[in-house]
Amino acid sequence: MPATGPIDPCETRPVALVTGGAVRIGRAICLELARAGYDIALHVRHTGPAGEAVRAEVEALGARAVALPAELADAGAVAGLLPAAIEQLGPVSLLVNNASEFQPDGVGDLDLDRWNRHFDANLRAPVFLSEAFARALPAPMHGAIVNIIDQRVLKPTPSYLSYSLAKNGLWAATRMLAQALAPRIRVNGVGPGPTLASVHQDSEDFARQCAALPLGSGPTPGEIADAVVFLARARSVTGQMIAVDGGQHLAWRTADTETD
Repeated sequence: MPATGPIDPCETRPVALVTGGAVRIGRAICLELARAGYDIALHVRHTGPAGEAVRAEVEALGARAVALPAELADAGAVAGLLPAAIEQLGPVSLLVNNASEFQPDGVGDLDLDRWNRHFDANLRAPVFLSEAFARALPAPMHGAIVNIIDQRVLKPTPSYLSYSLAKNGLWAATRMLAQALAPRIRVNGVGPGPTLASVHQDSEDFARQCAALPLGSGPTPGEIADAVVFLARARSVTGQMIAVDGGQHLAWRTADTETD
């Protein structure tokens, strides 16, 4: 079977656990993985209509699906997430750490609770889930982990300080886990740029942000999901991050470089 080819329908469908799978990029990842042949355990923060809607969409694509609630700030809830997925769908061979906390802060505006929320969701939970995933993966199965990081790790700014620090930690963890878990488990990341407007900006701000990118537009959720599917199957790739960001990490123009 080629590294990026379709999954044989005669084979047992692999199972993916996707954190933050009910909305935005997470929803797109769940749907694209279902199209690629995966059954989906989608993590949600709370039980509700969004998770059930995605579960139904995944099932409509011919995959099995289950929505699993867990608060990622709760270490006990994180510890129970993978066993719950395995109990309901079987061994998990793909972990996508997508769930994320994203709040603005900076030097002079730091808050310990907000700091801890960023590090709990964006670093601690993905690392501990990755360790649990590695322990639970049955021999001789091979597996993959894809961490949703951020292009900011390639082009740091002082805004969103605790968020960016936690994502930088996840980028470092991606490479260290790739070293520790080889050869049975590959670990990679995707670094999105502006994909959907955040709750902190209006549509005009988002449009201006995307228009200023080197490529003139940002990625769609589907493009982020495509990168996840590629990394899930790319058997010779580990310890890497693909920046799917419209070139945002390459942006170099500032007021002093502009010419008439």
